[in-house]
Amino acid sequence: MDDSEEDQRLPHHREPKEFIPLDKLSELGILSWRLNADDWETDENLKKIREARGYSYVDICDVCPEKLPNYEAKIKNFFEEHLHTDEEIRYCLEGSGYFDVRDQNDQWIRIAVKKGGMIVLPAGMYHRFTLDTDNYIKAMRLFVGEPVWTPYNRPHDHLPARKEYVERIINRGGNQAVEAR
Repeated sequence: MDDSEEDQRLPHHREPKEFIPLDKLSELGILSWRLNADDWETDENLKKIREARGYSYVDICDVCPEKLPNYEAKIKNFFEEHLHTDEEIRYCLEGSGYFDVRDQNDQWIRIAVKKGGMIVLPAGMYHRFTLDTDNYIKAMRLFVGEPVWTPYNRPHDHLPARKEYVERIINRGGNQAVEAR
């Protein structure tokens, strides 16, 4: 991702464009699936993922100016770099947006999430979210147990979840760097 200050909703590709393969994202602890968003209520693959990972709580939210109270303030908050002490699990049922994450060199990687895409960001990973220029996403939020939405804006390196993430992912290979793209 480039470091331009242009509208956060733009793709922000580097020039020339570079793309990161999914295995590089998995090295950062990110999980992802492509599911059938048109059939989410009866999708056996979603059911298997929920059972295997213990996702017992689900809700659905629409993020757009017409449906989200205090839209501008919430979009600004979503785009503040933060972490959570639990995984962040989102399944895009409609629309699209971007999750920005940091690689081992602290460079931004922009991940496009579209209809059918399910993503899991590990606890302790700094990230942020924004809509794209379509200004709409309908997302399923999943949690293990009771939902916790507490964001800890950077820096919160003292939190156990961050320390565990750094030790498990960032420090595990010394200088196994992933290029930001």
